[in-house]
Amino acid sequence: MTVTPLNLKTAPGHQVLAAAGKQTLRPGGRAATEQLFAWANFQPGDTVLELAASFGYSAIALAQRYGVTVVGVEKNPDSVARARANVTAAGVEDAVQILEGDIFHLEQISDSFDYVLAEAILTMQSAPGKAKILQGICDRIKPGGQFLSHELVVDGPDAVAIQRELAATIRVNAQPLCTDDWLTTCRQAGLAIEQYDTGPMALLNPRRIAQEEGLATLLRLGWNLLTRPILRRRILEMRRVFTRHRQELGYIVLGAKKAQAGE
Repeated sequence: MTVTPLNLKTAPGHQVLAAAGKQTLRPGGRAATEQLFAWANFQPGDTVLELAASFGYSAIALAQRYGVTVVGVEKNPDSVARARANVTAAGVEDAVQILEGDIFHLEQISDSFDYVLAEAILTMQSAPGKAKILQGICDRIKPGGQFLSHELVVDGPDAVAIQRELAATIRVNAQPLCTDDWLTTCRQAGLAIEQYDTGPMALLNPRRIAQEEGLATLLRLGWNLLTRPILRRRILEMRRVFTRHRQELGYIVLGAKKAQAGE
Protein backbone atom coordinates (compact mmCIF):
# COMPACT_ATOMS: atom_id res chain seq x y z
CA MET A 1 0.00 0.00 0.00
CA THR A 2 1.62 3.26 -1.17
CA VAL A 3 0.71 6.35 0.85
CA THR A 4 1.19 9.90 -0.42
CA PRO A 5 3.37 11.91 2.01
CA LEU A 6 1.34 14.37 4.08
CA ASN A 7 2.28 18.05 4.01
CA LEU A 8 1.73 18.93 7.67
CA LYS A 9 1.93 22.66 6.99
CA THR A 10 -1.11 22.69 4.72
CA ALA A 11 -3.02 19.49 5.52
CA PRO A 12 -6.54 19.71 6.99
CA GLY A 13 -6.63 19.60 10.77
CA HIS A 14 -8.18 16.14 11.00
CA GLN A 15 -5.36 14.68 8.90
CA VAL A 16 -2.77 16.35 11.13
CA LEU A 17 -4.42 14.90 14.24
CA ALA A 18 -4.56 11.45 12.65
CA ALA A 19 -0.87 11.73 11.76
CA ALA A 20 -0.17 12.44 15.43
CA GLY A 21 -1.92 9.21 16.39
CA LYS A 22 -5.37 10.42 17.35
CA GLN A 23 -8.21 8.11 16.33
CA THR A 24 -11.32 9.97 17.52
CA LEU A 25 -11.69 13.07 15.35
CA ARG A 26 -15.20 14.21 16.33
CA PRO A 27 -15.98 17.38 18.32
CA GLY A 28 -17.86 15.55 21.06
CA GLY A 29 -15.50 12.60 21.28
CA ARG A 30 -16.56 8.98 21.57
CA ALA A 31 -19.13 9.75 24.24
CA ALA A 32 -21.18 11.77 21.74
CA THR A 33 -20.91 9.01 19.14
CA GLU A 34 -22.05 6.47 21.72
CA GLN A 35 -25.13 8.61 22.34
CA LEU A 36 -25.98 8.33 18.64
CA PHE A 37 -25.53 4.57 18.73
CA ALA A 38 -27.78 4.26 21.78
CA TRP A 39 -30.54 6.20 20.00
CA ALA A 40 -30.14 4.06 16.89
CA ASN A 41 -30.73 0.73 18.65
CA PHE A 42 -28.97 -1.17 15.83
CA GLN A 43 -30.13 -4.72 15.18
CA PRO A 44 -28.16 -7.53 13.49
CA GLY A 45 -28.66 -7.34 9.74
CA ASP A 46 -29.38 -3.60 9.67
CA THR A 47 -27.59 -1.67 6.94
CA VAL A 48 -25.54 1.48 7.58
CA LEU A 49 -24.08 4.02 5.15
CA GLU A 50 -21.20 5.94 6.72
CA LEU A 51 -20.10 9.17 5.06
CA ALA A 52 -16.39 10.06 5.02
CA ALA A 53 -15.38 6.72 6.53
CA SER A 54 -11.72 7.78 6.88
CA PHE A 55 -9.63 4.79 8.06
CA GLY A 56 -12.67 2.59 8.67
CA TYR A 57 -12.53 2.51 12.46
CA SER A 58 -16.20 3.38 13.00
CA ALA A 59 -17.40 1.02 10.28
CA ILE A 60 -15.40 -1.85 11.75
CA ALA A 61 -16.63 -1.13 15.28
CA LEU A 62 -20.26 -1.03 14.12
CA ALA A 63 -19.97 -4.37 12.36
CA GLN A 64 -18.22 -6.03 15.29
CA ARG A 65 -20.46 -4.64 18.02
CA TYR A 66 -23.88 -4.77 16.42
CA GLY A 67 -23.73 -7.27 13.57
CA VAL A 68 -24.74 -4.63 11.02
CA THR A 69 -23.57 -4.36 7.42
CA VAL A 70 -21.71 -1.12 6.68
CA VAL A 71 -20.86 0.67 3.46
CA GLY A 72 -18.35 3.44 4.02
CA VAL A 73 -17.80 6.22 1.49
CA GLU A 74 -14.40 7.93 1.47
CA LYS A 75 -12.95 10.32 -1.11
CA ASN A 76 -9.24 10.23 -0.20
CA PRO A 77 -7.56 7.31 -2.02
CA ASP A 78 -4.91 6.87 0.68
CA SER A 79 -7.59 6.70 3.37
CA VAL A 80 -9.57 4.21 1.27
CA ALA A 81 -6.51 1.95 0.97
CA ARG A 82 -5.80 2.15 4.69
CA ALA A 83 -9.46 1.57 5.59
CA ARG A 84 -9.64 -1.51 3.38
CA ALA A 85 -6.45 -2.85 4.98
CA ASN A 86 -7.96 -2.24 8.43
CA VAL A 87 -11.16 -4.04 7.41
CA THR A 88 -9.14 -7.04 6.24
CA ALA A 89 -7.04 -7.07 9.42
CA ALA A 90 -10.22 -7.00 11.51
CA GLY A 91 -11.68 -9.93 9.56
CA VAL A 92 -14.95 -8.14 8.72
CA GLU A 93 -14.73 -8.14 4.92
CA ASP A 94 -18.16 -9.76 4.69
CA ALA A 95 -19.74 -6.98 6.75
CA VAL A 96 -17.85 -3.81 5.77
CA GLN A 97 -17.28 -2.38 2.29
CA ILE A 98 -15.27 0.80 1.73
CA LEU A 99 -16.09 2.68 -1.47
CA GLU A 100 -13.98 5.42 -3.00
CA GLY A 101 -16.57 8.08 -3.71
CA ASP A 102 -17.82 11.61 -3.23
CA ILE A 103 -20.41 12.43 -0.56
CA PHE A 104 -21.77 15.09 -2.94
CA HIS A 105 -22.80 12.33 -5.32
CA LEU A 106 -24.58 9.78 -3.18
CA GLU A 107 -26.90 9.13 -6.12
CA GLN A 108 -24.10 6.95 -7.48
CA ILE A 109 -24.91 4.46 -4.70
CA SER A 110 -27.99 2.52 -5.75
CA ASP A 111 -28.80 0.90 -2.41
CA SER A 112 -30.87 2.39 0.38
CA PHE A 113 -30.02 1.96 4.06
CA ASP A 114 -31.58 1.64 7.50
CA TYR A 115 -29.16 4.27 8.80
CA VAL A 116 -26.94 6.99 7.37
CA LEU A 117 -24.14 8.10 9.71
CA ALA A 118 -22.32 11.41 9.22
CA GLU A 119 -19.90 12.78 11.81
CA ALA A 120 -18.03 16.10 11.46
CA ILE A 121 -18.87 16.20 7.75
CA LEU A 122 -21.52 18.88 7.27
CA THR A 123 -19.54 21.36 9.39
CA MET A 124 -16.95 21.57 6.61
CA GLN A 125 -19.48 22.52 3.93
CA SER A 126 -21.05 25.77 2.75
CA ALA A 127 -24.80 26.25 3.09
CA PRO A 128 -25.43 24.93 -0.47
CA GLY A 129 -23.04 22.07 0.23
CA LYS A 130 -24.89 21.12 3.40
CA ALA A 131 -28.19 21.16 1.51
CA LYS A 132 -26.78 19.02 -1.34
CA ILE A 133 -25.39 16.37 1.00
CA LEU A 134 -28.54 16.27 3.13
CA GLN A 135 -30.67 15.76 0.03
CA GLY A 136 -28.47 12.84 -0.95
CA ILE A 137 -28.81 11.44 2.57
CA CYS A 138 -32.61 11.66 2.40
CA ASP A 139 -32.56 9.79 -0.90
CA ARG A 140 -30.48 6.94 0.58
CA ILE A 141 -32.56 6.37 3.75
CA LYS A 142 -35.08 3.54 3.66
CA PRO A 143 -38.66 4.27 4.75
CA GLY A 144 -38.50 4.34 8.54
CA GLY A 145 -34.71 4.63 8.45
CA GLN A 146 -32.70 7.15 10.44
CA PHE A 147 -30.06 9.82 9.89
CA LEU A 148 -27.44 10.01 12.67
CA SER A 149 -25.42 13.23 12.81
CA HIS A 150 -22.58 14.57 14.99
CA GLU A 151 -21.36 18.09 14.18
CA LEU A 152 -19.61 21.15 15.56
CA VAL A 153 -21.69 23.94 17.09
CA VAL A 154 -20.75 27.59 17.45
CA ASP A 155 -22.93 29.96 19.45
CA GLY A 156 -22.78 33.62 20.39
CA PRO A 157 -22.57 36.99 18.60
CA ASP A 158 -19.03 36.36 17.29
CA ALA A 159 -19.92 33.17 15.40
CA VAL A 160 -18.81 34.47 11.99
CA ALA A 161 -15.43 35.62 13.31
CA ILE A 162 -14.93 32.28 15.04
CA GLN A 163 -15.76 30.46 11.80
CA ARG A 164 -13.05 32.44 10.00
CA GLU A 165 -10.51 31.70 12.75
CA LEU A 166 -11.35 28.00 12.67
CA ALA A 167 -11.04 27.87 8.89
CA ALA A 168 -7.61 29.52 9.01
CA THR A 169 -6.40 27.18 11.77
CA ILE A 170 -7.62 23.82 10.51
CA ARG A 171 -7.07 24.67 6.81
CA VAL A 172 -10.66 23.74 5.98
CA ASN A 173 -13.55 26.08 5.27
CA ALA A 174 -15.33 25.17 8.52
CA GLN A 175 -18.84 26.60 8.76
CA PRO A 176 -20.40 25.25 11.98
CA LEU A 177 -23.88 26.45 12.88
CA CYS A 178 -25.66 27.27 16.11
CA THR A 179 -27.96 24.59 17.52
CA ASP A 180 -31.17 26.09 16.14
CA ASP A 181 -29.67 26.53 12.68
CA TRP A 182 -28.51 22.90 12.58
CA LEU A 183 -32.04 21.75 13.38
CA THR A 184 -33.55 24.13 10.82
CA THR A 185 -31.10 23.03 8.11
CA CYS A 186 -32.03 19.37 8.62
CA ARG A 187 -35.75 20.13 8.62
CA GLN A 188 -35.44 22.16 5.42
CA ALA A 189 -33.84 19.11 3.79
CA GLY A 190 -36.90 17.03 4.60
CA LEU A 191 -35.78 15.43 7.86
CA ALA A 192 -37.90 15.17 11.00
CA ILE A 193 -35.78 15.57 14.15
CA GLU A 194 -36.53 12.84 16.69
CA GLN A 195 -33.93 13.65 19.33
CA TYR A 196 -30.84 15.80 19.79
CA ASP A 197 -28.32 16.75 22.44
CA THR A 198 -25.47 19.24 22.77
CA GLY A 199 -22.33 19.45 24.87
CA PRO A 200 -18.84 20.98 25.16
CA MET A 201 -16.02 20.53 22.66
CA ALA A 202 -13.79 17.58 23.65
CA LEU A 203 -11.52 17.07 20.65
CA LEU A 204 -8.18 18.03 22.26
CA ASN A 205 -9.02 17.62 25.95
CA PRO A 206 -6.14 15.49 27.40
CA ARG A 207 -8.31 13.91 30.08
CA ARG A 208 -10.96 12.89 27.55
CA ILE A 209 -8.29 11.50 25.22
CA ALA A 210 -6.95 9.30 28.02
CA GLN A 211 -10.45 8.20 29.01
CA GLU A 212 -11.72 7.44 25.51
CA GLU A 213 -8.63 6.43 23.55
CA GLY A 214 -6.34 5.19 26.32
CA LEU A 215 -3.18 6.37 27.99
CA ALA A 216 -1.08 4.89 25.18
CA THR A 217 -2.72 7.22 22.66
CA LEU A 218 -2.19 10.24 24.92
CA LEU A 219 1.47 9.33 25.39
CA ARG A 220 1.92 8.80 21.64
CA LEU A 221 0.40 12.22 20.98
CA GLY A 222 2.71 13.77 23.56
CA TRP A 223 5.76 12.12 22.04
CA ASN A 224 4.85 13.29 18.55
CA LEU A 225 4.32 16.83 19.82
CA LEU A 226 7.79 16.77 21.40
CA THR A 227 9.63 15.31 18.42
CA ARG A 228 7.82 16.74 15.38
CA PRO A 229 7.96 20.57 15.37
CA ILE A 230 5.58 21.25 12.47
CA LEU A 231 2.98 18.85 13.84
CA ARG A 232 3.40 20.42 17.30
CA ARG A 233 2.86 23.91 15.92
CA ARG A 234 -0.29 22.90 14.04
CA ILE A 235 -1.90 21.03 16.93
CA LEU A 236 -1.08 23.66 19.55
CA GLU A 237 -2.48 26.31 17.22
CA MET A 238 -5.74 24.36 16.97
CA ARG A 239 -5.88 23.83 20.73
CA ARG A 240 -5.37 27.54 21.39
CA VAL A 241 -8.36 28.39 19.17
CA PHE A 242 -10.51 25.71 20.79
CA THR A 243 -9.54 26.93 24.27
CA ARG A 244 -10.03 30.61 23.46
CA HIS A 245 -13.56 29.92 22.24
CA ARG A 246 -14.47 27.11 24.62
CA GLN A 247 -17.61 28.97 25.72
CA GLU A 248 -18.87 29.24 22.14
CA LEU A 249 -17.75 25.91 20.65
CA GLY A 250 -19.45 22.60 21.28
CA TYR A 251 -21.07 19.67 19.54
CA ILE A 252 -24.52 18.52 18.53
CA VAL A 253 -25.73 14.97 17.99
CA LEU A 254 -29.11 14.34 16.45
CA GLY A 255 -31.26 11.54 15.14
CA ALA A 256 -33.77 12.24 12.38
CA LYS A 257 -36.08 10.37 10.01
CA LYS A 258 -37.28 11.29 6.55
CA ALA A 259 -40.28 13.56 7.12
CA GLN A 260 -43.66 12.28 6.04
CA ALA A 261 -46.35 14.50 4.54
CA GLY A 262 -47.53 17.01 7.12
CA GLU A 263 -44.43 16.77 9.34
